[in-house]
Amino acid sequence: MSETIKPRTSADHGYVLDAQIGFLLRKAYQRNSTIFLDLVPGKLTTTQFSIMHRLAEDGPMSQNLLGRSVAMDGATTKGVVDRLIARDLLATRRDPQDRRRHLVSLTPRGVKLVDEAVEAAIRVTDETLAPLRDREKETLLRLLAKII
Repeated sequence: MSETIKPRTSADHGYVLDAQIGFLLRKAYQRNSTIFLDLVPGKLTTTQFSIMHRLAEDGPMSQNLLGRSVAMDGATTKGVVDRLIARDLLATRRDPQDRRRHLVSLTPRGVKLVDEAVEAAIRVTDETLAPLRDREKETLLRLLAKII
């Protein structure tokens, strides 16, 4: 007869999953992502929107700089950019200053979509933070910025 081994529980080690920063951040991100997908037009993912918004704000840039500016690794950036190019939302052209490099930019269709998406993204933020009072919203955003 084999002995049943039981795992230790939070009563034994004190680790409560529902009180952990990673678990709570993931749940908050899932909530935000669901709201984002419901409200933002064009079936954009949050990463696609980030890329397009950065280009709208800062103008054409290299794929490498673009990825770094939105905290994405090179492989992820390439995949996102390629998918947006396939949808005629982004385009690339040679950098006139450095012929070895290509610049990524929004197409006219991409400009139109990101303008619509920004309006929706404002509502996403408002809805995500709706359970909080104004001061709590400011505190949460300040503290999150501090840990990244």
